[in-house]
Amino acid sequence: MIKKLLIPAVVVVVSLGVAMGLMATAPTLEPTSLEPTPIAVRVTTVAKAPIMMSVVSQGTVGPSIESQLIPEVSGRVLWMSPSLVAGGYFAEGDPLLRLDDQDLIASAERAHANLTRAEAEHQHARFEHQRLSSLSERQLASQSQIENALRAYRIAQASETDARVAYNQALRDLERSVVIAPFDGLVRAENVDIGQFIQRGSKVATIYATDVVEVRLPVADQQLAYLDIPIDMRGQIPAEARPRVELTALYAGTRRSWEGEIVRTEAEIDMQSRMLHVVARVDNRVQDQALNVGLFVNAEIEGRTADDVVQLPRMLLRNGSQVLIVDNENRLRYRDVTILRLIEDQVIIGGGLEAGERVCVSPLQTVVDGMRVAPSAS
Repeated sequence: MIKKLLIPAVVVVVSLGVAMGLMATAPTLEPTSLEPTPIAVRVTTVAKAPIMMSVVSQGTVGPSIESQLIPEVSGRVLWMSPSLVAGGYFAEGDPLLRLDDQDLIASAERAHANLTRAEAEHQHARFEHQRLSSLSERQLASQSQIENALRAYRIAQASETDARVAYNQALRDLERSVVIAPFDGLVRAENVDIGQFIQRGSKVATIYATDVVEVRLPVADQQLAYLDIPIDMRGQIPAEARPRVELTALYAGTRRSWEGEIVRTEAEIDMQSRMLHVVARVDNRVQDQALNVGLFVNAEIEGRTADDVVQLPRMLLRNGSQVLIVDNENRLRYRDVTILRLIEDQVIIGGGLEAGERVCVSPLQTVVDGMRVAPSAS
């Protein structure tokens, strides 16, 4: 009985001893932290440089001069220039219209006859006044005779002046029977034909100049800060302060460009769009290809120059006004920046970044401030 109880007890004691020995000699486990693998990112180095703040706009080309062709005398149309049709081109000094001048010739001849008679009367009155003045010195003429002669002389002199003015007017009217082109240009519309009698002051055609054209360009109020032009009620910009403007358009299947300048501003702000219109002027005489009236063009206006700014892709902005930089320990950091301007897919940063810093350009979805990365130049 004793053996049956002793043997199990010995086995238990030996087992406990072995277990305690194993536990005493077991190696000690120390906890370790796993270092996450750095994410590979592309970076660009910040470089500061001056940037011209241009302003873009659009507009339709219009003539700098557009006027109504109006004859200054009445008459029947005897001849019309082949250029006096819609779209016809003419040069300065070209005759465009000739009126019947028979009545004007008669008026000029009548005025010339009146001038000849007035000159004769004036000459006679002058001789008579001189004769009586000579007699008066010898006391052979009365004072009243002298005064009457002087009065007649002055009246004859005035009559001659009036007749000469009338004759010159008749000659000018005769010259005006031929309507002359006042400038180089094109005909927009005409409403006269041969044989038609037209009155003085009636509109016979609409013409416009082509040597110089203008474009009205709307500019938003926020964009005016980028243009170095005076904004006042006078509107005119001094020649030395006029910004340059480049106009582009798709013309005859080819993209073309023209150089011009902003010459004035329309001081009144449009009440509907809240925009201010600036006027660009292009001199076709110095262009390789003339800028046609009616063409719709895109405009890029030369603006102010901003110094020491950074230009980056717009997609790098986070939270509206932050970018991700990689510090000296290769860790990502959020950096607040001052946005100077957004231009299409670019952002111009005025402050918050220093030259030589690295900006992350990789499109990371999840970013933790301070996370380690493996940067590489983009």
